[in-house]
Amino acid sequence: MKRIFEVPRTGAMRVTLLATVLTLMACATEAAPPVTPQGAKPTPDATPTPKGQEPTVKKTEAEWKELLSGPQFHVLREKGTERAFTGEFWNDHKPGTYVCAGCGAVLFKSTEKFESGCGWPSFFKPAEASNIIERPDYSAGMVRTEIVCAKCGGHLGHVFEDGPPPTGLRYCVNSLSMKKLP
Repeated sequence: MKRIFEVPRTGAMRVTLLATVLTLMACATEAAPPVTPQGAKPTPDATPTPKGQEPTVKKTEAEWKELLSGPQFHVLREKGTERAFTGEFWNDHKPGTYVCAGCGAVLFKSTEKFESGCGWPSFFKPAEASNIIERPDYSAGMVRTEIVCAKCGGHLGHVFEDGPPPTGLRYCVNSLSMKKLP
């Protein structure tokens, strides 16, 4: 009997085939982002902050630029992302409390940090849930949940539902958006 399709025998070919299949599956199952009443797709900045969750720390762009380093400003105020495996805290295992680099709000504790392998500091829960706001993010052709500091509105990273027990969540946070206190 002649085979129509034969599984590649080399490792590189198998990896390429697997990557292609996974990409096609992701494209086929990705949910379309909601459409605004005007018919346009929302952008991260167009997502309204829920009432009562507006940041209490408000500064001008010039004030933020004076307070933060260039890379911190890019992450916190322009929703940038540091490269994986380059941040100060991705492989940090010392005890301490992580606070917002923009305003000092308590975000995470080292006891809630875990190794996710993603290249950014990952936590399974926030230290103070009220200090983090979750909102939809439709950037980069994906549907994700952005996390921002409730006090200053600074972009921290994203939360995913692939974390460990007890929450099943992975708060994937840019090191540049945080400072660590002993």
